[in-house]
Amino acid sequence: MFCECKYNEYGTGENTSPSLLAKMTGGVQACKHRYNGYRLSHNIIVLWLCRLSLIGSLLGAQWAYSDTDPGLIAPTLAPTVMVLGDSISAAYGIKRDSGWVSLLQQHLLQPGNAVSGQRPVAIVNASISGETTGGALARLPKLLLQHRPSIVIIELGGNDALRGYPIQTLRHNLQQLVQLSQQAEAKIVIAGMRIPPNYGKHYTQMFHHSFVDVASRNQTALVPFLLAEIAIYPKLMQGDGIHPTAAAQQQILNNVLPHLRPLLAAL
Repeated sequence: MFCECKYNEYGTGENTSPSLLAKMTGGVQACKHRYNGYRLSHNIIVLWLCRLSLIGSLLGAQWAYSDTDPGLIAPTLAPTVMVLGDSISAAYGIKRDSGWVSLLQQHLLQPGNAVSGQRPVAIVNASISGETTGGALARLPKLLLQHRPSIVIIELGGNDALRGYPIQTLRHNLQQLVQLSQQAEAKIVIAGMRIPPNYGKHYTQMFHHSFVDVASRNQTALVPFLLAEIAIYPKLMQGDGIHPTAAAQQQILNNVLPHLRPLLAAL
């Protein structure tokens, strides 16, 4: 077998269209092959690569990268947990793979931590820093259609409070998020949040009760306070006093897991 490779300015085989090659071979550099003096045409090479791609897809169908978080390896053809959140779930200020959502994926990959029947679970992180309940509500229909999650974890509301949005708006949006997810046959976990008392006693209490009331009305799982055992310790919060540090991420996961495990076991 003789292989002669010549590369043009694009790093691809000469006489090969870079754009066409990228589409057909996924960026694999093209070579001119000679076997017993006969040169294989580009069409045969492409066919060969396509067959290899198909075989690879069949052998590795269990694993793929999450569309919304390339850093997370997510199993396909498996139940999906989608996290719809803000900067707390988007790992603001820390490495993405140090965030609690990434830790959740790592936790589920450990022996004995998978769902019933040892089925793999896909984790999709659809969180965006600065997201509000209204912003997430606008994105949710497409996300539900794209990922078809079995479980949706709703971690939102903090930015609504920071912007002084009315409590009625917060509750309405939370209700719509839950309702749309349930219509898509997904189970729900609501992550409750709290805000500092400087927002005023009435607003602070109504804010917290919004999560409790929506969860109770819709009979969903509720994490009473996502940052429990974190927010009271300055060393576990970043300099802005709002976002948890990397060291706090395991505690966030510990706060979520007791409410998530029953839903995972029922999949």
